[in-house]
Amino acid sequence: MKTRIPKLGVVLTALTVVATGASVLTPAASAYGATPARSSSISPKHVVVVIEENHDFGQIVGNPQAPYLNSLMKHGALFTNYHGVTHPSQPNYIALFAGSTLGVQSDSCLTPMTKPNLGSELMAKGYTFTGFAQSLPSVGFTGCYAGAYGQKHAPWTVFSNLPKRVNQPFSHFPKQFNDLPTVSFVIPNVNYDMHSGSVKAGDTWLLRNLGRYAKWAKTHDSVLMITFDEGFNQSNQVATVFYGAHVKTGRYRQRFNHYSLLRTIEGFYHLPLLGVTHSAKAMDVAFRG
Repeated sequence: MKTRIPKLGVVLTALTVVATGASVLTPAASAYGATPARSSSISPKHVVVVIEENHDFGQIVGNPQAPYLNSLMKHGALFTNYHGVTHPSQPNYIALFAGSTLGVQSDSCLTPMTKPNLGSELMAKGYTFTGFAQSLPSVGFTGCYAGAYGQKHAPWTVFSNLPKRVNQPFSHFPKQFNDLPTVSFVIPNVNYDMHSGSVKAGDTWLLRNLGRYAKWAKTHDSVLMITFDEGFNQSNQVATVFYGAHVKTGRYRQRFNHYSLLRTIEGFYHLPLLGVTHSAKAMDVAFRG
């Protein structure tokens, strides 16, 4: 039996991999979960991500109807060149949670998916995740709508590879913040996420429901991130602010988007890079090392 001798190029490639520690990945593997994010300089105990709705950057920043949000921007990190990735709402949420829109192009109710996502990758690494949605009628509810709640704003609910317990009504948000999971997504209902209600109503909701967490986060190795799903200016520019421990107060002009925010969280916990986040730039500029 003849022994097949590898071509010189294959041998050199193999030697390069051994020497550099690089990984050889198929395109499909590299797109989902094969390449771990480089570790960030920080790894917060808790991260809370809040997603608001349908307002341009200029409709929020400097708006006297949003005094609480603007106070966070003044004392936290405001990103002045941050953008949604598409329209309408739902694919932006999916992108922020899974690193890709996964082909979603509408706000229609979705059938269950099994793609890797932020929640599944956190749990695979021994961390924890919970999505808290205001007006969600029960733990694990996967229906399309319930009063002022909509599945289209709660991306974790469509991933069947997540246990039902991670899908919680906002009324279950811990009063003792040490009990929070590693990463939480918080979604106000359409009356308080500025979708159907006013900017003032949404801003007041944030203060009443997350103001105490924001203050606590500063001294407890935790971070609050607030962004908007989409804007309606030409560049889809939206207001995004980080506040809490390690955050450097200032305005940051680098161009970022929802994939950047997800990439930042992946870096905190050295998670595999999801979808196109392998080419997104983390927002580490806003953190102290």
